[in-house]
Amino acid sequence: MPGAGRKPAIRMARPAARADVAVKTLLLPYQQRWVNDRSRFKIGVWGRQTGKSFSTAAEAVEDCLRHPGSVWVCLSAGERQALEWLQKAREWAEAYQLVLESYAEDRQLAEALLKSAEIRFANGSRCIAIPANPSTARGYSANVVLDEFAYHDDPDRIWAAMFPSVTNPLAGTFLERVRARLAGTRDETVARKELKVRVVSTFNGRGNKFFQLWERRAEAGWSGHKVDIHLAASEGLPVDVPALRTALDDAEAWAQEFECEPMDTSTVLLPYDLLAKAESADASETCPPDLWLGRGSPVFLGIDFGRTNDPTVCWAWELLGDTLWCREVLLLRGMSTPDQVEALRHRIARATRVCLDYTGPGVGLGDLLVQTFGEYDPQAHRFGKVELDVFTLGFKRELFPTLRRWFEAGKLRIPISREVREDLHSMQQVISNGEYNYWAPRTREGHSDRCTAAALGVRAAGAGARGIVDAGGIKVRSPYFLHNRVFPSGGIWTPSRHKNLTNRVRTRGSSGFGKVSPSSWLAG
Repeated sequence: MPGAGRKPAIRMARPAARADVAVKTLLLPYQQRWVNDRSRFKIGVWGRQTGKSFSTAAEAVEDCLRHPGSVWVCLSAGERQALEWLQKAREWAEAYQLVLESYAEDRQLAEALLKSAEIRFANGSRCIAIPANPSTARGYSANVVLDEFAYHDDPDRIWAAMFPSVTNPLAGTFLERVRARLAGTRDETVARKELKVRVVSTFNGRGNKFFQLWERRAEAGWSGHKVDIHLAASEGLPVDVPALRTALDDAEAWAQEFECEPMDTSTVLLPYDLLAKAESADASETCPPDLWLGRGSPVFLGIDFGRTNDPTVCWAWELLGDTLWCREVLLLRGMSTPDQVEALRHRIARATRVCLDYTGPGVGLGDLLVQTFGEYDPQAHRFGKVELDVFTLGFKRELFPTLRRWFEAGKLRIPISREVREDLHSMQQVISNGEYNYWAPRTREGHSDRCTAAALGVRAAGAGARGIVDAGGIKVRSPYFLHNRVFPSGGIWTPSRHKNLTNRVRTRGSSGFGKVSPSSWLAG
């Protein structure tokens, strides 16, 4: 919706220069060093929650204040980060009492992916925030902030598309040159604008453009700033460093996220373009109660349990044809385990199969649920409804690549939702010391809990990669659709008879049921 959210100007007097200086004293010393560094090309490695976006927004707004007509474009890793950066710019504008003339967001639909958001000041300056991709990086002549650049999708192409934006010294000087001509003076006397580049991020492994820029900063003429959690705390950031490290309980994540020591490499599991292809107005985050009543199309649930820091998320997929449609993304926050069981009970009763995170605090919930609905563990000859999944390294290496394969096969439909999109996009594949794992940064919204629940729901529907769609896109049926079904070759499958049918049905792929799994039988 171009222009959505536009507001009239709020007229305020601009403070005197001495007041400007007073506002800047709110910055901590390392933040002041960043803002006061006037280098044209500047790069910073900052630990998490040390104020990098706060500081880059401060510099942008101060420049807009001092140089009317200035334009700053911030390319962020995602929509949430772009809007948060622009919110910080608005707060700095209020602190400086800079007149905010309008605010606008550009979207095709209310919940569609943000194209851009902009605040415009009465002096002609603008701050624009954009979720980064190679196409949105083009078309601007402006000062540029690459926020969390190590986490951008396709950073090499974004860099190639962005850099020309700062190369035109005549950008933004046209009217000044016209006035100079009309006044009879040479327009060459008009000051040229030296557009600036600011690149800031936490490390995200070594195999990306940000790490390359940081390593070559001196020879390329960049001013570099490194701010880890220890420096920030020593210069006034009010954090308890030992308590944070103990609470995180992950040495590798602590080293990269807070101490600015990069892992080997890291990549986004589900890029925006892949998610965009799966978004549909017919998928939903909430569903009518009748979905949970009676029988209908098969429904599969993935449950990622949370008790205090993160919410519990129950993701419901409904199978229509050979495609899974998201019908509900249920978030349960601050609820006791018995209350969560009560909220989930009728959903699980309706579901064909459920996969539950049976790690840490999820153990208690899992034990309660299998008492009522039974455990699904074919290797132990248990054919209840709830599969208890322990998140070992090997399990995560199976779970999350499978989710991506289903997206790539075009067999998933997800709602058009900012929160869902950002959560799915935040999951990372990280490689350290030759080993790969899956990890997501923790935010106030959670820990990519929706992504984990969605992956568990896909597992419930397809028994890993060997269900409805295998790695090659072959349509197959899982055991849930084979129960009491007659095969073309004759016979009826039931859990107790699956071993007797292994030689009577053509199969493809490996199996979790001895030699052949019913979940890999071709649909015919």
